[in-house]
Amino acid sequence: MTCGSPEPTTRSVAVFTADGVRLSGVVAAPGHDLAVVVGHGFTNNTARPTVQRVLRRLARGRTVIALDFRGHGRSGGRSTLGVDEVLDLAAGVELARRLGHRRIATLGFSMGASVVVRHAALTPEAERPDAVVAVSGPARWYERETPPMRRLHWLVEEPAGRLLARALGVRLAAAWREVPPSPVELARRVPPTPLLLVHGDRDHYFPAEHGRSLHLAAGGGAELWLERGMRHAESATSPELVDRMGAWLDANAPASSDRRQDGHVA
Repeated sequence: MTCGSPEPTTRSVAVFTADGVRLSGVVAAPGHDLAVVVGHGFTNNTARPTVQRVLRRLARGRTVIALDFRGHGRSGGRSTLGVDEVLDLAAGVELARRLGHRRIATLGFSMGASVVVRHAALTPEAERPDAVVAVSGPARWYERETPPMRRLHWLVEEPAGRLLARALGVRLAAAWREVPPSPVELARRVPPTPLLLVHGDRDHYFPAEHGRSLHLAAGGGAELWLERGMRHAESATSPELVDRMGAWLDANAPASSDRRQDGHVA
């Protein structure tokens, strides 16, 4: 933060998902009109300095709600790598509604980016967030073309890797019984909800082709920012980029009631 900027007021919260998982997280800068529900990346949580830095910056002029995904941090349950985490994000959106927010947006990083896209696509339009931002997100599952993703697959697929994941603070669920629809398969369902895709041209987990594929799949109903020199997710997100994403949300997240009056929601 710049010198002299006040720290946002932050309090801890706990909520339950529709399938009964207890999630822990934080609400920062309560009381603003726009609430942004943030989904972190795999192995991250709201206590990590890189995540906290983004949350504090985003909370300048907005309420920020961030919950540790299941199997991460102080939350219960086990990580399903972005599938049941849609219920976790929905719990954050519902908390924003209970707090009285008329304007609600979602913003996710990496695994959290896949979650915000899938959540918007799978939620009835009248119940969706008012805008969605996906940063460094995968277009498809089973990316193995980059060394970090090959290491991640070892982490989640091999017994020794799953033990290491637990040491890293992630509790993993069993392997998928059925492969769920991927973000690129669902992206076309997100519009007319405003969708911003942010991807680094030096992303070492998911190459920039993932961002382009999501943009193409959205059928022109999304905006794509290819960030020069940016690598992956929260650790690569500069304060300046947080400010630009925040300004985009300020301008592109009309209240749900306003969208209904404009006839944009069935």
